[in-house]
Amino acid sequence: MTVRLLRYISHANVTIDPAVPVPRWHLSAAGRERVHVMLCQPWVTTIGRVVSSAETKAIETAQILADQVGLDVDIRDATGEIDRSSTGFVPHTRHEELADLLFAHPHDSAAGWERAIDAQARIVDALNDLVADATGPETVIIGHGAVGTLLQCHVMSQPIDRRHDQPGQGHYFTIDVIARRVLHPWRAIDDLEHG
Repeated sequence: MTVRLLRYISHANVTIDPAVPVPRWHLSAAGRERVHVMLCQPWVTTIGRVVSSAETKAIETAQILADQVGLDVDIRDATGEIDRSSTGFVPHTRHEELADLLFAHPHDSAAGWERAIDAQARIVDALNDLVADATGPETVIIGHGAVGTLLQCHVMSQPIDRRHDQPGQGHYFTIDVIARRVLHPWRAIDDLEHG
C-alpha cells in the first residue's frame, strides 16, 4: 500500500522577550539544541519539502532542518499562530487562561484573540494543497502549537478541543495523507525512541 506522510512540527523553545512582538521571537539556545537533536530522527532523510510559517521562531526551526536535507523553505504567511495582537504579550498564567477559553469556546474571541474557528479555517485553507496531495514528496510543516492542534482536529474530524493540544513547544504529529488520518498524537521532536 502506498503511504505519503506529512509531519506538522511546532517550533522549538523560544526566548521570551515582552519588548518584542511574539511573531518575531527567536529560538532559545535550548530550542536550537532540540532542533539539532531532531535531525537524528529517522524520517529526516525522507523529507522532500519544508514549509514554514512566516514567524521568526518557525523560520529558524525550518531553516536548520532544510539546511540538513538541502532544501529551500517554502514560507506561507497564512500558517501563523493564533492572532493574539489584541493583548500582545501576557504572562504565562494569563496566556493559559486565554488559550483554555480559545479552545473551550471556538466561536468566541478570547480577549480579542482570533477565534479558533477562524484560525482553523485559515490553517486548513493554507495547507489544504499539501494535506490533499497524495503524490507529492514527504513534507514537514513548521508552525505553531495551537493552529497545529486545530489542523489535527480537522484531519481527525474531531471537535475543537484542547485535549488534543501539544504538551509544549517542539512537538510533532504525522498525517497519513492517503488515508487522511493522524497516525499519532504530538511527540517531542527530540524523542528519538518513538521517531
